[in-house]
Amino acid sequence: MIYSNDYKIGIEDIGINSEATNKALLAIMQDVSALHSASIGYGVLEIETKKRAWMLLDWKMKVIKRPKYNYEIKAETWSRKVERLYAYRDFQLKDKDGNIIAIGTSRWIFVDTDRRRPVRLTADIVDLYESETDKSVFPEEIKDIEYEEDYIFKKEYYIQRRDIDINEHMHNLSYLDMAYEILPDDIYKNKIFDNVRIVYKKEIVYGENIECYYSQHNDKYIITAKSKDKINAVIELY
Repeated sequence: MIYSNDYKIGIEDIGINSEATNKALLAIMQDVSALHSASIGYGVLEIETKKRAWMLLDWKMKVIKRPKYNYEIKAETWSRKVERLYAYRDFQLKDKDGNIIAIGTSRWIFVDTDRRRPVRLTADIVDLYESETDKSVFPEEIKDIEYEEDYIFKKEYYIQRRDIDINEHMHNLSYLDMAYEILPDDIYKNKIFDNVRIVYKKEIVYGENIECYYSQHNDKYIITAKSKDKINAVIELY
């Protein structure tokens, strides 16, 4: 089952050259995935009663043609496959002529919100999503980022209220905000990153002081977020 919804690039979604930011495009992908789940009874409004929620583990996005302000976008998403505890979801963003302008893939777990633990994806839940097992936007499977142990510099990032989501930990998209704050000025101002990877390892909560380690590998810019010597996330931009 391919689920779709229409969007328009607003003033809050644009950056340089009046083009949509990576955060705006990821937000569209995140929103359409939530709407898909809501359409089959496992959306945000059902979390309180069903005590179940989807938790994101990995993002991968590639921008093919960056949309500008006021562009109309059609977002498509589908469940691609389920493996044991993991569910994989893909995305396509299309312009009004049907051209694909961005693609994405992601990996999720289903969580018991009371126990804060993953739960097994049973057939009755999996069947509701009607997975498109032969439709993949990337030729290769999503995998961990190889981060550098040797870093160029370290910088602290303090988690504020604006970073927190409805589950009371750092919002998925706030990790991208954090990464951009860590980038050196010349990289931030002069690079446009059409490829984004975020791997979530350990949740971050309000008030934490996160140590962010910046490194470069070929043309990839990597930010590794740590707290108490544990890796919270790795963000890769290129």
